[in-house]
Formats: sequence, structure tokens, C-alpha cells
Amino acid sequence: MELRQLEAFAAVMSTGSVTGAARLLARSQPAVSRLVQELEGEIGYALFTRHGPRVTPTEQGFLLYEDVARALGSLQQIHLRAAEIARGHSQPLLLAATSALAVGLLPQALQRVQAAAGAVPIQLRSASPEQVVHAVLSGAVQLGASSLPLEHRGLEVHWIGQMPCVAVLPQDDPLAAHAVVPLEALAHRRLITMSNPFRLRRRLDETLARAGHRPTRSDALIETNSSVNAQALARAGLGVAVLEPLTAYGAPLEGLAVRPLDTDIPFVFGVVTPQARPVTPPVKALIDALLEVAGALPHFVRHDPSAHSALLQTVYGDDAPPGDASSESPLR
Repeated sequence: MELRQLEAFAAVMSTGSVTGAARLLARSQPAVSRLVQELEGEIGYALFTRHGPRVTPTEQGFLLYEDVARALGSLQQIHLRAAEIARGHSQPLLLAATSALAVGLLPQALQRVQAAAGAVPIQLRSASPEQVVHAVLSGAVQLGASSLPLEHRGLEVHWIGQMPCVAVLPQDDPLAAHAVVPLEALAHRRLITMSNPFRLRRRLDETLARAGHRPTRSDALIETNSSVNAQALARAGLGVAVLEPLTAYGAPLEGLAVRPLDTDIPFVFGVVTPQARPVTPPVKALIDALLEVAGALPHFVRHDPSAHSALLQTVYGDDAPPGDASSESPLR
């Protein structure tokens, strides 16, 4: 494969047509078509189905695009870094975080770092917890912030935080009059919740089940992969969102009320770096700033990284993921 072929493929994917890709790359339309065809011949399968000037990606095309986009992004970072070195600029902070931490913690923490040390180049991407871990382990980023579990070989966990989940609802909702929302009050309300069944959603479902609330209709739930989406849905009056607290407190939306629940549904998160890479002063400053910002939020509890396994046992109980159980007594 050649770089020009991958660029042509990515451009066609982004624009939806060979003509648009040609304009984007400042190449002729026949040249872009030829590059894509050469790439298809190289890999042995079609990347697009043709409909005149427009194209539709095949299933294989969608699958390949994820890796191509990541590779081209990495190459662009190399180009930018080479130019920064030539100009004598400092190394950028390369960060990956789940959306909750990217929205609810990192902006305030980065503001503190910038205020103390001056402007530092920053590259922040939000991703799923699994993708955050992969980015840290592969060395693509210097720091990751994610929900637990984070007990992967090769990760250095610097601190673990725990906070109870909250209810997010419109300010004029009757439940907003409560200082603390009873869990039983949600029994007959449509809930907005996270779609990942292996993290926060699992604890929410188990807690609601113990309270006797088991949604039996598909219209009793709205699922999303982002707390920001959940807040917007709640503001539109589509239901009550039960969310991790970082987005709700750290990036609140106007018109919403955030209320604690009368039942503790723990949200646990941490900050990690690659074990094989020394922590630079800017990264260390950001780790400390993240802890300061988190510590100022309501009901924040800090745990030592050594308590990771015991904390997982407390959160997940007997059904903790394999290898996460510990002989330590559960945290209280």
C-alpha cells in the first residue's frame, strides 16, 4: 500500500464522492479513482460500490477506514511534531479520556496547568474506556482518564476516584423539588441511561432491580453512549437521566437540575500513564490538577491505586470480571 492510496481512500470516505475527494486532495478525478482502484487491487476486495459520481462504502470499506484514519492521524502528528521540534516548541500533551472525564474534568484541569506553566500544545481525544486503555498501552498518548476497570498490565494507575451517580432532570420537573431523589420515584419514569452493559449501566440495572424497578418495555428506556447526549435528552423532557456525576457537575447544561439519589450507585474512575514511559513534568502537573478538580466535586472519595482489586470487588460483587477478585477486604 502507498500513502497516496490511503489518502485517496480516506478522502472518498469523508466526502462521499470521487469528485469531492479530488477537490479535497487537489488532484484530478481520474487520479483519485485510479489510486482507489489500485488499493482495492492490492488488498483484494472492493471498498466502494459505485453509483455514477457517488459511491457507497462496502462493509469491508467501513472496517478498513477505522485503521486508515488512525494511521493517517498518527502520521499527521509526526509531521506536526517534526515542525514543532524545528521551531523549538515543547512536546504536546497527548491525552485520551472517556467523554465524561473529557468534558467534566479535563478542561478545568488543563486550565490550571496552562495558568501555572504557560501555553502547552494539547491533543485531546475522547473515546470508549477500552480505546483509552489501548491508546495508553500503545504509547499513542501520555495520559488516559477512564472509568474502571483499569487493571491492565503495563498501566501505571496514579489515583482512583469514586463518586455517587446523580439524577439529571429539567428544573421544572416535580422531582427537582426534592433535595434527594428517592430511587423508588423513578419506578414509573422513563430513564435515560448508558448503553455499555459492562460498566456503569450494570451497576444501575442491579440497583434498580433490587429496588423492584425492572423496565419491561423498550419505551421505558433511552440508551446512549454519552452523558452529554443524556443531559440533552433530559433537558428536552424525554426522561430522567441517571448519570455519572462528572458531566453533570463539571459541565452542567442550563435548564437542568442535578440531584443526588437516596441510593449510592458508585461511579469509579482513574488516571493512568504507560508504565514504560517516564512521566514528564507537564503530565505530572496534569495528574495533580485532575485530582484537585475532582476533589472539589461533591462527595468525591480518593482511593489508593493499590485498592483497585478490592474496589472492583465492592462495585461488581461476586460477578467481578475474572482476575479482578482480591483477598483484600472490600472498601467501605
